[in-house]
Amino acid sequence: MINAKTIGNKIAEARKKLNISQAQLAQRLFISPQAVGKWERGESMPDIITLNALAEIMGVDLNYFSESFQSEVSDIAAVEPLIKGSDALPSGKQEKKPGWNMSSGNWVDADFSGLKNLHEKFSSSNMQHCLFIGSDLSGLLLKSNNVENCDFSGSDISSSRIQNSNLANNLFRGCLLKDTEFSGSYIKGCDLSDTDFTGMVIKSGGLEKNTIANGVWNRSSFIGTYLADIVFDGTLEDCYFENCGFTRVTFQNATLTNTFFKNNTFFKSKSLKGIRFIDCKMDNLTYAFLKNAKADLTGITLLTP
Repeated sequence: MINAKTIGNKIAEARKKLNISQAQLAQRLFISPQAVGKWERGESMPDIITLNALAEIMGVDLNYFSESFQSEVSDIAAVEPLIKGSDALPSGKQEKKPGWNMSSGNWVDADFSGLKNLHEKFSSSNMQHCLFIGSDLSGLLLKSNNVENCDFSGSDISSSRIQNSNLANNLFRGCLLKDTEFSGSYIKGCDLSDTDFTGMVIKSGGLEKNTIANGVWNRSSFIGTYLADIVFDGTLEDCYFENCGFTRVTFQNATLTNTFFKNNTFFKSKSLKGIRFIDCKMDNLTYAFLKNAKADLTGITLLTP
């Protein structure tokens, strides 16, 4: 767990080992000495970008700031040129890169906007009212997270795995979710407008009351998923709905090609009565799957071969 008091104590400890004042540290970070004083007293907490800068200046792994990290500040001499403002490192020394591990955190009102190179762990965390605008979150493993009222607009979340997590009332406008897999996760009340869902997989979870206007749906799969109160528009190509449950799901002004609806008996739904089509177009194969499942085909026009 990470909290302001723990981080403050760690900052003070590392600063004293470097034998520099609060004012000197503040100057290096281009902030006020008062801000450093508040950190060390546990009255406030630096954002993730500033923590990264602190880790580089102090020569520590980013995990140093968590309660579970027990190692001492490493090789103080190696970072002295950085404190003095020199770009040169002692002969034979290489700049130490901090390793990211943001798991088991309680993040509230934190600004992670523009975060990059976070390719490791960010699991078992509670995140509320945080900003991730324009961040690179690709290739992440997010497991057992609670994420509410956060803003991920314009972020790259491609090829990530989001498992057993709750995502509620978040903004994902204009994100990349290409080849991202959601499993056992429930997504509710989120705005996913203008998002690229190419190759995305949602399985054993729920998608309810989300806004998904102008999405890119290509090779997107829904397996064992409960879908409710959502509207699909645009083009759905090579998509797949298997063992899903549908409640008030609308396809409006949508074109569906090679999109399969298979074995959708989830939640005791014996047909696709929870789906309606408004001004939609589709190819013969997609139409045949829907007809076989006894869906209401009103509002569908077949594409000319």
